[in-house]
Amino acid sequence: MSDTSILISALETAPGVIIPLIREVPPAILKRRPSPAKWSAYEHAIHLSQTDAPFLARLDMILSTPAPYIESIENSPEDEAGAMLDIDLNDSLDRYVRERGALVERLKTLSPDEWQKTAEHEAFDHYSVWIMFRHLLNHEMLHAYRIEELLLKKDWD
Repeated sequence: MSDTSILISALETAPGVIIPLIREVPPAILKRRPSPAKWSAYEHAIHLSQTDAPFLARLDMILSTPAPYIESIENSPEDEAGAMLDIDLNDSLDRYVRERGALVERLKTLSPDEWQKTAEHEAFDHYSVWIMFRHLLNHEMLHAYRIEELLLKKDWD
C-alpha cells in the first residue's frame, strides 16, 4: 500500500482543479452533449458532486461489517437520459466542496489497519479501503478529463 497522506492530499485538492475547469467551459457548450449517449461537461460535474456520499457509506460498511460485500454503482437510466441537466450546478459544486471536506477529515482519522481492511466487490478481483479511495480519485480524474475534452473540443457538428 502506498502512502495514504498522498492519496488524501490528492482527494483534498481535486476540487481546486475540477471546479475552475468546469467554470472555464463556455455557457454555450456547458450542457451540450457531444453525442446523444455521452454526457455534457455539466453532467460530468454534477455526477462528481454526487460521489462522495456513497463512498463514505461504503467506508462505514467496510469498517463495521465482518464480511462486507460491495455492489457496483451504476448510473440511473434517468441520469443517462439527461436528468442531471436539471440539477443546479452551483449548489452541486458547493455540495462537492462540503462533502469532500468531510470525506477528507474522515480519511485522516483512519488507522493503518483500517486502510487495509478488505471487502468483496461485485466487479473487482480484490478491494480494500485503500483501493476504494484510489478508485474514487481515478474516477474523478477520468470525469475531469472528459470535461477538459469537451472544453477543448474544436468541432461541435
